[in-house]
Amino acid sequence: MVHTDVYETRDAEAAEQVLTNLYARMWLNVSGPAVSLRIVTTGLDPQVMLGRLTFGMRFTAQGIPLGTIPIGRVRAGTASWTTGEPGSTTGPGDVLVAMPPDRDWRSTLDGLDMELAYLDPALLAQVADGPPRSGPALRFTDCRPVPPAAARRWTDTHDYVTRTVADLPPDTVPLLTGSLARLLAATALTVFPNNVLTDPTIEDRHDAHPATLRRAVAFIDDNCHRDLSAADIAAACHVTIRTVQLAFRRHLDTTPMAYLRRVRLAAAHQDLRNAQPGTTTVSAIAATRGFHDHSRFAATYRAAYGVTPSHTLRRD
Repeated sequence: MVHTDVYETRDAEAAEQVLTNLYARMWLNVSGPAVSLRIVTTGLDPQVMLGRLTFGMRFTAQGIPLGTIPIGRVRAGTASWTTGEPGSTTGPGDVLVAMPPDRDWRSTLDGLDMELAYLDPALLAQVADGPPRSGPALRFTDCRPVPPAAARRWTDTHDYVTRTVADLPPDTVPLLTGSLARLLAATALTVFPNNVLTDPTIEDRHDAHPATLRRAVAFIDDNCHRDLSAADIAAACHVTIRTVQLAFRRHLDTTPMAYLRRVRLAAAHQDLRNAQPGTTTVSAIAATRGFHDHSRFAATYRAAYGVTPSHTLRRD
């Protein structure tokens, strides 16, 4: 369920309590008499929270590990962070992983206005097919995008998700919010260097046989109404995500998620054919089947069926 909350205060103690309640225990030391805090948070998914933090003050803060990975873009002001290693200083326009999820931290912020997405490490590991075999937990090895131009990819994705979420009703189905959460996670893994193993191993290649594909296809066909990830499909087949991806690429020349979208499109087509005109809308049916972008859904539908979805619904 999508929900947005707004927190505002001009009191330093109240600001410390708001930040502690939202994130983790922290302590603030404000420089000067001016105190201003405004935070807007949107719970996109149990594993993702979007936020806009605006501080009209200069202060230092320190706290315990957040447990999540904040990734953001600085709109205005400056900030510096340290977690026991060489820290990071940032200013307007910068995109960065603010801090790791498992370390105490200290920061100095001055008039900071920043957009953030707080990602659960478990979501990132799921999207990445977990940490390297027998290796350390997933972590980002650089807080800056590599190459620097990749920052635009994160910004575009974050903006797209933010715009889409703003138009979603509070009772949006998990099919939509789950896919948006995984889009942010996948983009983060693409933009910021990390220690994830991405190439198929010898075991992955051996397991990517037709039987694995048949199990994956059957699972998708039977569960397309659920909020499925590539990790769910792989778990159902008792193989890695890389194995499932390789099986689909090798035998169907597609990806598991592309096949899932195709199945959902066919289900939406059947829903449109079965619906009584005047009792529902194309947007409602598309959302039920996990398509949050109406124009993209309409274009994909027309490419597949030769008519617009509204044409099918009206039965013209």
